[in-house]
Amino acid sequence: MVTDIYNYLPISTTLATAGQPTEGQFADVAQAGFDVVVNLAMPTSTNALPDERSVVEAQGMAYYPIPVVWEQPTLADFQQFQSVLADHADQKVLVHCAMNMRVSAFVYLHRRLNGVPETEAVASLTKIWQPNDIWQRFIDAVLSE
Repeated sequence: MVTDIYNYLPISTTLATAGQPTEGQFADVAQAGFDVVVNLAMPTSTNALPDERSVVEAQGMAYYPIPVVWEQPTLADFQQFQSVLADHADQKVLVHCAMNMRVSAFVYLHRRLNGVPETEAVASLTKIWQPNDIWQRFIDAVLSE
């Protein structure tokens, strides 16, 4: 079940976040009706699957790797993420990284920039973690753009 994926968190009927799924869990993701998988983890991240693209695509889902350096998230990374979500706004999307920390920050920003109230957006973020200094500066910088 998708709920067994590490730090799985449904955000809406079309968006969910998670830590790194196992190869077998991607079958669960497809069975749960997801159309798109976005991976924000680095290829060297904890539990990364070396052939994740082929695993995801074999399940009939689209795959978008956007490797975000943990110590240095960039506006370009976030803009690419925003573009993928916009292109697939009518589809069910799972966004994952190694632990769901990068993802929860990106999804928080996405939601805030799309009119979700702070209290609602931050509640999902803090279910996963309290951003460290690097990530809090990144969040603040994006919101002040």
